Amino acid sequence: MSDLFRSADAGPFGRRLRQVRGARIPVIVVTGFLGAGKTTLLKHFLESEAGTGTALIVNEFGEAGIDDALLRTSADETRLLGNGCLCCNVRSDLQLTLRRLISERERGLVPHFRRVMIETSGLADPGPILTSFATDRALGGEFHVETVIAVADGLNGVTTLDRFAEARRQAIFADTLVVTKSDVASAAAREQLLIRLRELNPRAPVITSLHGKVNAEIFTATDGALPFRADAPAAEAQHSDEILSFTINWELPLRWPVFARTTDTLLALRGSDILRAKGLLAIEGCKGPVVVQIVQHLAHPPVELLAWPDADRRSRLVFITRNVAERDVRALFEAIQTLSRQLI
Repeated sequence: MSDLFRSADAGPFGRRLRQVRGARIPVIVVTGFLGAGKTTLLKHFLESEAGTGTALIVNEFGEAGIDDALLRTSADETRLLGNGCLCCNVRSDLQLTLRRLISERERGLVPHFRRVMIETSGLADPGPILTSFATDRALGGEFHVETVIAVADGLNGVTTLDRFAEARRQAIFADTLVVTKSDVASAAAREQLLIRLRELNPRAPVITSLHGKVNAEIFTATDGALPFRADAPAAEAQHSDEILSFTINWELPLRWPVFARTTDTLLALRGSDILRAKGLLAIEGCKGPVVVQIVQHLAHPPVELLAWPDADRRSRLVFITRNVAERDVRALFEAIQTLSRQLI
């Protein structure tokens, strides 16, 4: 985190689907545990020609949405379901959002779209989500689940699968498994992950993604087959009590060296318990926001965007942790900021 970063340079709908399910709108569910790389994968697809005509629904576990801000300019229509996961209290919000999208499309209030893509929270169990389409007759009349894609972290995937039941169920329900971060994971780690994924889901093809890029064909099913049966048991997800989510905001621009040193300290002390940290930062000397992403001990290279995705220019960093309290993280940032001011 302390290294210097470089700035990034940085169809009308209405025809019927030529598939068995007729005119129903296909739904693509993209799932995967915290920090696996879902947003990067989606952004590449949405910005490609194949992604044209996609309405996106983003679900985040934290109280502040970051993924929808990053994806908002890529999709034709983006909706955020926040502060929960789709398998729990937000599930009814998903059904309401899907119905509202149809109504607004028919009234011309949103751009025409020919598919819906759902990015689930990293803690979501896909089973109850798929049950919604199987048991809600109104939804079933308008939508069908085209494919379920589960993203697995090539670096931390085996440990994640061993420790979290949610990650295992995400892999089990998938039509296609995508392994990310192959550029930073060792060959041994990748092979162990492939073995574990094949144990959990021997029928799903496993595809390796490099920097979030995959063949766009994985986002559409070829045979319309659903791995999920309406009569299959789908227990409600049980999330670990020690998993916490919170957001830290800063009103004034941050000094990068101070932020980076604080993050390095946090990861050195509790890196394995920082399940995910992701945010947009206003950094002194930068015209656009800086995107930072952290998964356990791994901090992705920060990238400066050309422009802010929305009107909010505050720095905001969303944490999902295991037994790491918000007050302790805030205290660390405040202490190092205070010390740095004393050195000026």
